[in-house]
Amino acid sequence: MLLVGTVRVLIADDNSLFAKTLHALLAGTPGVEVVGIADDGLEAVGLAVSLFPDVVLMDVEMPHLDGLRATRRLRELGLGIPVVVLSASEDPALADAAHAAGAKGYLTKDRIVDGLLPALLAAAEARARLSGDGSAELAGRARVG
Repeated sequence: MLLVGTVRVLIADDNSLFAKTLHALLAGTPGVEVVGIADDGLEAVGLAVSLFPDVVLMDVEMPHLDGLRATRRLRELGLGIPVVVLSASEDPALADAAHAAGAKGYLTKDRIVDGLLPALLAAAEARARLSGDGSAELAGRARVG
């Protein structure tokens, strides 16, 4: 399934240099638009509600509300916005916790260069498979890294 149109992305990471690097990587990608950057989990949830991006790239460790709790909160709000969790950790238990929180993908930060776009597009395609009334489950979970 090919996506049509632009994939709108929200970046949530408290490390501003890393967030700017993600933004720069995505800015040069045709069909991808960064619509916002949040520096903590609370801001990520608020921006997701107001901007309604196609995908949220969510760091795990952030102040005020960590990425896993922010991901869970987005799932509980029922917006159907897929989240790809980003972490420096390769711990499988953390990847499992991210998926349990509702993440559609988990990407280690050392795999960003080659894994970011595939993970992002897989999450966006999963969202595109939602039924018109939003009742269908997202199909599949991307795991890169």
